[in-house]
Amino acid sequence: MAPPAPGEGRPAVRGRISRSHHRSPGDHAAVTLRGMVNIDKPKGMTSFDVVRRIRRAAGIRKVGHAGTLDPNATGVLPVAVGEATRLVDELMDTRKRYLADVVFGVATDSYDIDGEVTEEHDASHLTAAAVTAALAPYRGEIMQRPPAFSAVKRAGVPAYTAARRGEPLDLEERPVTIYGVEVVEWDTSNPARPRAVLDVRCGKGFYVRSLAHDAGQTLGVGAHLSDLRRTQVGPFLAEDATPLDAAVALLQAGEIERLVHAPDVVLAGWPAIILGSPDVARIRQGMDIAVLPREGFLRGSQGPQARCYGPDGELLALLEPGSAPGTWHPFRVFPPEPQSQSAPSTR
Repeated sequence: MAPPAPGEGRPAVRGRISRSHHRSPGDHAAVTLRGMVNIDKPKGMTSFDVVRRIRRAAGIRKVGHAGTLDPNATGVLPVAVGEATRLVDELMDTRKRYLADVVFGVATDSYDIDGEVTEEHDASHLTAAAVTAALAPYRGEIMQRPPAFSAVKRAGVPAYTAARRGEPLDLEERPVTIYGVEVVEWDTSNPARPRAVLDVRCGKGFYVRSLAHDAGQTLGVGAHLSDLRRTQVGPFLAEDATPLDAAVALLQAGEIERLVHAPDVVLAGWPAIILGSPDVARIRQGMDIAVLPREGFLRGSQGPQARCYGPDGELLALLEPGSAPGTWHPFRVFPPEPQSQSAPSTR
C-alpha cells in the first residue's frame, strides 16, 4: 500500500523525546531535548519572539520555527528544538491551512489591515457567490506576486525594508501551490464593506495577503486581509496547539512529555528502514548502504527518499539513492541521542 502524503494526519503519539539531566545557567527546566513543539502563536508577536521565549525556557540555543507568521496572525507555529531543527526544511514542505478574514471595498499597500489605504469602493453589490467565482481560478500551481511588504529579498534586502523607505520593489511572480479555497462565512453587517472568511489550503511560499488583494482586484472593488489564523502545518493542528505562555510554563517545570513531539512526526509519510549495527556505523560515517525499504518510496526532488533507524528505534538519517544501483546515501545524518546523566538502574 502506498505511504500517506507527507505531513497529512495528526501527529503520532509523543515518544523518543531526548532529555538529559544537565543544568545550564538560567535553565529552569534543567533539560536538554530534541523535538517539535506545536505552539499557538498569539497576536502581536513575531515568530522570532516565540523562538526567543522557547529558547530561554528550554535553556537551548538551537531553536527554530517552520514557517513565519506575521505579527498580527495567530495559530500554528511549529517550533523545532535541538537537533529537530534539522527537519525544519521537511516540515516547511508540508501543506498549510488558514482561516482568512478578507474585507472587500478597501485595498491597502501592504495587502492587510496595517497598510495605507490605496483605494476604496462601495462593495455592497458583492455576493458570496461572486467571491466564490472570483476564487475559482486559484487551484493547483499558480503564479503569485508577493506583497511589497514581505520578507522576500532582492540583492539581500527584504522587500519590506525598501517599502518602508518609500521605494517598494516590483517583485516578480513566482510559482506557488493552492490546494483549495472556500468561502465559509459571509458577513454583510457593513453592506459597503462585506467580509468573507476563507478556508485556504496551500503549500509553502504562498501569501494569503496576496490572495485577498488579487481577489479584490478581480472583483474591481479592492480587498485586504483583516485577520489570519493558521490552522494546520503538516501534521500539526490548531486544536492541538499549546498557547505560548502554557508551553513556557511546561518547559520551565520540566514537563517535557506533555509538550514535545518526537522529531520524526514530521516524517510520517516517509518509508522507514530499520538497520543493523554494521549499517548504523556506515551511516554515521556518511557512507552508502545497500538496503531497500519494505514498501513504497517518497518521491523527492532528487528521486525516492526514506528515513532510517537503528535497532533501538533511534532516528539516524534521511536517505536518497546512492551512487551505485541498489544503494542509499545519507543526505542528512542526526547525531546520537544524548545519554541521561542520572544514576544507572540497578535492576
